[in-house]
Amino acid sequence: MATIRSVGQLAATVRGRRLDLGLTQAELANRAGVSRDWLNSFEGGKPTVELAHVLRLLDALNLQLQIVTEGNRDSSSSNLGRLLNQYGRR
Repeated sequence: MATIRSVGQLAATVRGRRLDLGLTQAELANRAGVSRDWLNSFEGGKPTVELAHVLRLLDALNLQLQIVTEGNRDSSSSNLGRLLNQYGRR
C-alpha cells in the first residue's frame, strides 16, 4: 500500500497503472467516462481535479482508494466504515 499525499502523486500512480495495462489515454478516458483532454491534464499534474472523475479513473484501473487516520495504518475496511459512521452523524 502506498501513501499518496498530493494530486501529482495520485496522477503518477494512475499514469503508471494505465501504462502497465497497456492502455492509451483515449482508451482509459473512454472506460472511465472522462475526456481524453481531462485525463491528459490530470496526468500532467493539474493541481485541482474533480473527485468524481478521479474515482471513475481508479475504478476503471481496478485501483482502490482507502482512507485511514494518521498513526493508524491498518488498511481494513472497518476504518472507513467507522469514519463514515462517526462523521455522518455530525
